[in-house]
Amino acid sequence: MKVIETALPGVLILEPRVFEDARGYFFESFSQRDFDAQVAPLLGHSVTFVQDNESMSGHGVVRGLHFQLPPFSQAKLVRCVRGTVLDVALDLRRGSPTYGRHVAVELSEENKRQVFIDKGFAHGFAVLGERAVFQYKSDAFFHPEADCGIQPLDPALGINWRIPAGEMILSEKDRVRATLAELKIEL
Repeated sequence: MKVIETALPGVLILEPRVFEDARGYFFESFSQRDFDAQVAPLLGHSVTFVQDNESMSGHGVVRGLHFQLPPFSQAKLVRCVRGTVLDVALDLRRGSPTYGRHVAVELSEENKRQVFIDKGFAHGFAVLGERAVFQYKSDAFFHPEADCGIQPLDPALGINWRIPAGEMILSEKDRVRATLAELKIEL
């Protein structure tokens, strides 16, 4: 796989090696050996995934920006299996030179890219096509009592979700989340 560093240390784009022929395609979507050899050195620590999740969403859905509070913080490896999404990682590490900045990457069934998001970031995505099936690997189990997030439409974040405002579909919980300026936690 090819590993591409982004403007945010701790957020990496992974491009698998895809083998295509008349029958279709094949690729390794995850190899712990390759992840340990290529990603862990860039992070300065190892990551072991313990839970896989999948969601399906229709056009205009914006999920996020989500994270879990310490000590239940999660690192994630995400990919879009069907459709196209705009995937966003937001740096919430206080004291980080990139605090409050984000990276947005288009993930699709065509490009087969994945994004690794380390602990200390909020994560979200917007469905750009008709429908998307999205998969997440996480290195810690979900704890509902640690569930938290940032208001994804906070103008201070400057995120272009590439969905017209009238077509955006957000959960009620995400609509009323704190803005970055209102966030009072340390990650």
